[in-house]
Amino acid sequence: MKISRILVSALFLMSTVGLAAQTSAKTVTKRTDQHAKTTKTAATSANKNEAAIRDLYNQWAKDFGAHDINGIMAIYAPGDAVVAYDIVPPLEYKGYDAYKKDYEDFLAMFDGPLNVEFRELRVVAGSDVAFVHALERVTGKMKNGQPMDMWIRATSGLRKINGKWLIVHDHISVPANMDTGKAEMGLKP
Repeated sequence: MKISRILVSALFLMSTVGLAAQTSAKTVTKRTDQHAKTTKTAATSANKNEAAIRDLYNQWAKDFGAHDINGIMAIYAPGDAVVAYDIVPPLEYKGYDAYKKDYEDFLAMFDGPLNVEFRELRVVAGSDVAFVHALERVTGKMKNGQPMDMWIRATSGLRKINGKWLIVHDHISVPANMDTGKAEMGLKP
């Protein structure tokens, strides 16, 4: 009798452990599948956001080349949301209007189209915040007849505002020679 109880108890315990293991395995599989779907969805979303931002930059380059100030500024956040650091004074531009004037002043120095080439353009995008950095080559003919061919460093911070990616921060720079205190405008990648 004692052996029967032990045997029945052992069988009961083994079947309970087996059932628990099966349930646990199903739960782990379900969680793993959910995690894989979430990760895949996030990756797909990031890829879509990165592609949308690349498209935005390609359109900006066309608008910049054509001196289309409204097209250029269409990718910037409105109002005071924009803060920009450019290669020309002042130290910073605060707000959409100030940065628009900077662009207008820059474009006014050129005759004809400008060309922009991106090198090593990298986009990192989450669901509502992104950053971009690249080397940009700007070429064109200035109104004084002098050609311009300059590489600059560009970094931008973007936010998705009302479903649209917009730049809230630009940082444009060239390296400086610390011995001379002058910008190194002729460097190439």
